[in-house]
Amino acid sequence: MSTHVLSDTGVLTGRSLRHILRSPDTIITTAVTPIALMLLFVYVLGGAINTGSDESYVNYMLPGILLITIASGIAYTAYRLFLDMQGGIFERFQSMPIARSSVLWAHVLTSLVANLVSVAVVVGVALLMGFRTGASVGAWLAIAGILVLFTLALTWLAVIAGLSAQTVDGASAFSYPLIFLPFISSAFVPTATMPGPVAWFAENQPVTSIVNSIRALFAQQPVGNDIWIALAWCVGILALAYVFAMAAYRRKIT
Repeated sequence: MSTHVLSDTGVLTGRSLRHILRSPDTIITTAVTPIALMLLFVYVLGGAINTGSDESYVNYMLPGILLITIASGIAYTAYRLFLDMQGGIFERFQSMPIARSSVLWAHVLTSLVANLVSVAVVVGVALLMGFRTGASVGAWLAIAGILVLFTLALTWLAVIAGLSAQTVDGASAFSYPLIFLPFISSAFVPTATMPGPVAWFAENQPVTSIVNSIRALFAQQPVGNDIWIALAWCVGILALAYVFAMAAYRRKIT
């Protein structure tokens, strides 16, 4: 991006972040569901689940909870983008000497910041619940990198939904399948315990490789091929979502 685009994106990102600061319930609401799930699974269901390892259940399930946190948060990106489209903000921006792509990038960067804050809140609660890790600084950076890529991939999907939806409910409803996808993965139970067709789906969908990679990094274990599969999924979804989002945006503003 040129200096002009970067400066415009910075200004518009500041605008979006100020909206969130004036309404912090967005981040709180995003974190409530994952925290409630942690409490439910750890203190109610966790004792009946055999993960096949000696690690505490909160350690086992946290990677999946982090992905659910992000999937919950990106619904607000589609919602905010839809409101801007309906409120005529985009048309107003088009009449000003600003880079057109900066409007979308501002929403994307706002989503990234808000979701990472929500993830930090969830990790803080997990620590209070007994989560422990000996992960090195490098492992933490790798985990952060995976979560950033995952957030960007889902955020660009949210951009498509926000630009294409006809109603407010439609703008945010697309995130529901993404929130439930971790439940059909290795996030809460080993895939080996699932029936054949379900196990096949769980083992070959993107969430499982991402969860396995983050779990291995937290546990200081070899990540194997899972991390490359996870990165391929994230980058592939990100690239496709970006192309379709920009195409949808061009149709909207022309």
